[in-house]
Amino acid sequence: MFVKKIGIDLGTANTLVHVPGRGIVINEPSVVAISLNEKIVLAVGDEAKEMIGRTPDTIIASRPLKHGVIADYKTTEAMLRYFINKALGGWRLFRPEVMVAVPAGITSTERRAVVDATIAAGARAAYIIKEPIAAAIGANIPIGSASGHMIIDLGGGTSEMAVISLGGIVANTSVRIGGNKLDIAIMEYTRRKYNLAVGERTAEEVKIEIGSALYLQKKMSMEIRGRDMVSGLPRTITITSDDITEAIQAELEGIILAVKTVLQNTPPELAADVIDKGIVLAGGSSLLRNMDRLIAQATGVPAYTADDALLCVAKGTGIALENLESYKRSILATS
Repeated sequence: MFVKKIGIDLGTANTLVHVPGRGIVINEPSVVAISLNEKIVLAVGDEAKEMIGRTPDTIIASRPLKHGVIADYKTTEAMLRYFINKALGGWRLFRPEVMVAVPAGITSTERRAVVDATIAAGARAAYIIKEPIAAAIGANIPIGSASGHMIIDLGGGTSEMAVISLGGIVANTSVRIGGNKLDIAIMEYTRRKYNLAVGERTAEEVKIEIGSALYLQKKMSMEIRGRDMVSGLPRTITITSDDITEAIQAELEGIILAVKTVLQNTPPELAADVIDKGIVLAGGSSLLRNMDRLIAQATGVPAYTADDALLCVAKGTGIALENLESYKRSILATS
């Protein structure tokens, strides 16, 4: 009973930590700021994100995960250690058991890297669960039943679609399109159309404030500031929701194509279940306006966003860790 348990949604954009009994205790950006001179970690999470695009040459603020997998092992380990320590408080007698959610399309080498980094960061045991399974558990979908449930987890680095039945994934695909790709598309669009260079954070703000997957009947607009590409001087422009919808069209088409691929690979009996129950959307990017309507229009299958879509994966890891026996078929590797 003394062993603490922690569920971690190790995302490209944000890391969420769920402690059974306490719920989500951490929801911070997956960003680490490192001093190049002293080779030490200066800040992690919210504090480090504030530094993106604003650091001198001696400090680098970066995201150690790319497309849901570890791109920088040492930095990921430091970030995990910070989040584990923050979730559990200072001194403790026992090392915790940690369950980490990873993309379904992850290779065995990438999975091993996650397990090793988690153990090195202070875990007694590391369990791995696929994100679509964790998202389904967190969205209160009865994944153990003998009927098909489709979940789409739209994250920061990847979007994953899976049809789940009897606790396992029957058909799935993963595309490296997520919130970050949408931000980059917005940055490129403002540069191309308005000759204005804007940063990652501005693009993300615009996406959240006025972005929509479908053109809105009542247009929204907001002012953004950036650097004029011609004069090199700061400039302010007004951008509309139509601009944002146009900017992200190509990326959204990639997501739609992946959803259709999964539906095409789903056995007929389970496809019938999916039509009955609809498609559930989870993950931060599912909160983009009209995302559910776009998927419903494109596939002809009802789609709706889960409650607390952003927290589904983290909640699912916590629930699975509390009920290891019930979900042991759905959990990948232990160490």
